[in-house]
Amino acid sequence: MNRRTVLTVGLASALLGVAGCASQQGSGGDWISLLNGKNLDGWLPSGGSANWSVVDGVLSADVLKGKDPSYLVTQATYDNFELRAEFYVDTNTNSGIFIRCEEPNNISAKTAYEVNIWDTRPEQAYGTGAIVDVAKVSPMPLAGGKWNTFEITAKGPQMTIVLNGVQSSAGSDSAHSRGRIALQFGGGGIVKFRRVQLRPIP
Repeated sequence: MNRRTVLTVGLASALLGVAGCASQQGSGGDWISLLNGKNLDGWLPSGGSANWSVVDGVLSADVLKGKDPSYLVTQATYDNFELRAEFYVDTNTNSGIFIRCEEPNNISAKTAYEVNIWDTRPEQAYGTGAIVDVAKVSPMPLAGGKWNTFEITAKGPQMTIVLNGVQSSAGSDSAHSRGRIALQFGGGGIVKFRRVQLRPIP
């Protein structure tokens, strides 16, 4: 093999390598990391006050000051998307992920959609894995004491919730078409989030 052939093969291999990397980045590059694992950049506090902190890449809270739930709300708004989040809660923790929050300073199941995380909710039909007042869950899965993964899909009025690979609820409602994402700490034990990613969909 002469020198020109070696250079040609080398260049081709390099180009293929670059193309391969670009392809891999392109296939997963549309996911947006909403948590940077370092601080609360991109999020705003709302509602009550809690000791939200980020340590070793994990966002957590375990003390609620007062009776009002505490929220962290994204600065950006979203309409149609897939959201995946890893979370840990104690059995008695009241938490949740709110989507399409129209009023970032007045977050509730009336002004947004609440994907609930609350194993001990008095009304179990809207406990962990449900969309409060939209889609019930039966039987209710238990999330306390372990790491879990939510996969939330919202496209138009259709919403689907998958917890740990199993669909927990699905429903249709057109009250809220666009808004922010909010993480809730409503008291009880600890809540932790270590990965929250969003992918816009058409």
